[in-house]
Amino acid sequence: MSNSPIVLASKSRARAAVLTGAGLSFETLDSGVDEDLVKAHLLVDKASPRTVAEVLAEKKALAVSATHPAWVIGADQTLEFDGGLYDKVSDLAMAADRLRLMRGRSHKLHSAVVLAHQGVTVWRECVTAELTMRPFSESFLAQYLEAEGQACLGSVGCYRLEGPGAQLFSRIDGDYFSILGLPLLGLLQHLRQVGVVRS
Repeated sequence: MSNSPIVLASKSRARAAVLTGAGLSFETLDSGVDEDLVKAHLLVDKASPRTVAEVLAEKKALAVSATHPAWVIGADQTLEFDGGLYDKVSDLAMAADRLRLMRGRSHKLHSAVVLAHQGVTVWRECVTAELTMRPFSESFLAQYLEAEGQACLGSVGCYRLEGPGAQLFSRIDGDYFSILGLPLLGLLQHLRQVGVVRS
């Protein structure tokens, strides 16, 4: 176990890249939270996609914080389209279908982040971005999927905004970091307030 004061309770490379890009030193640990089980219970209760993101982020942070002395960051992101919650697809054919479904229309990304310390939630935020896909052609879609390959399966929307996925959109309203899966600015501000990041 390292002595890093910050732990990211996530296996997400995108979230780790955001923190690394911001110059933070941190450790990554898998929270062990069964996300599918949590989602199933929440959807039985008709929880909104935003609530699902908030609950999962907190569960991840608290799961690691219960046994780790560091400041633990838990995060989750959900995609809302036509009022429904969408999960990641498992192959490129499904990715093509997902992108055709959202083509020319808008969807929302809800990105929740929770900071926990000594088994207690100390700060939370959920940021929503709205993204509108342009009416791209079938030939563009085929070229995009060929270029991205398996990489597009790592995102529920089948795109990486920091990569070729940027070409799928005509309009984006929201915070860039939250679209990548980790609302960063509020998190940094709170880490400064508690003395973990230099102010």
